[in-house]
Amino acid sequence: MSSQAEPKVLISQQEIAARIIQLSSEITSAYRDKNPLLIGILKGSFVFMADLVRVLDFPLEVDFIGLSSYGAGKESSGKVRVRRSPGSEVRGRHVLVVEDIVDSGLTLAFLKDYLLEKKPASLKLCALTDKPERHRVPVNIDYLGFTVPNKFLVGYGLDWNEKYRNLPDICVLDA
Repeated sequence: MSSQAEPKVLISQQEIAARIIQLSSEITSAYRDKNPLLIGILKGSFVFMADLVRVLDFPLEVDFIGLSSYGAGKESSGKVRVRRSPGSEVRGRHVLVVEDIVDSGLTLAFLKDYLLEKKPASLKLCALTDKPERHRVPVNIDYLGFTVPNKFLVGYGLDWNEKYRNLPDICVLDA
């Protein structure tokens, strides 16, 4: 990838903030009395999850899981590995996974199996973005921010080789 590539805004920070408010309303309706455990997938979900939990006005707990399938490339390797396990008890809890982007679906399929083995009361997914044409396995997204084109995205927590996470907008990074 050329170091001269300039990210181009696809979804502005204002659009993201407005959509998070809408998602929080949907999530509140489902979880208000359930004290859910929100599990963010590191590293990409941390910005989205931070903004989301700040607008949820009910008791909840937050934890994280570290999964890896990309390395330094722009394509998923297809092999998912756990780099950091959640420290919270999942058994009997209402779990909401928070993800930055759904691409092939392989990471989420792996995570779903991983978490279901721990016997949660329920398991749902909230994703900021989805690239449905890239799915290699079926993915059920319960709360979705945006459907996005099959482009490489950065910003708002999304990265390329650990760069661009700090951009306030979701941007397309052209090679």
